[in-house]
Amino acid sequence: MTPDLLASLHPLLSAEASAEAPAAGAEPGDLEQAVWLRLLERLAADGPPRDPEGWLRRAVRAEVRRTRRTARREQPYEPYETEPADDAERGPEHLALTAARHRALRAAVHRLPGRCSRLLQALLSPEDLTYREIAGKLGISQGSLGPERSRCLGCLRRLLAPEVAASEVRG
Repeated sequence: MTPDLLASLHPLLSAEASAEAPAAGAEPGDLEQAVWLRLLERLAADGPPRDPEGWLRRAVRAEVRRTRRTARREQPYEPYETEPADDAERGPEHLALTAARHRALRAAVHRLPGRCSRLLQALLSPEDLTYREIAGKLGISQGSLGPERSRCLGCLRRLLAPEVAASEVRG
């Protein structure tokens, strides 16, 4: 593919992603990035598509379907127990367990590979940084933070899975 073709596909991709993103509950930039990635993978494997515009529309819709499927399967995290709103209502055991969980999470974040550690540290920061501030701090585009965060959280889940499984009561 020539750079001219890529440049000519960009407005179409932006329009398609902007139109489809709200129905999927996704950000248009995240959809665009996923489709560009699919296109690069396609170019490496099979070469350019015969009908680039049609392929692009189908790829956007496929990403929207994948996003919807993922959203249906994901469940909100349920904490171990409901935490009291006031520190005075918490007992020392509860405070000790909460502190231990926070330490384990921070230690796991520090063990993550690549820039995942820095990204999740910024997301967990008490400064409550915006995506724009995090992107500037890490030197990456704001549109890539969502997919990068998703990959990093997957790594964190895999890293913590043995620890969580070991702490559960069996039988």
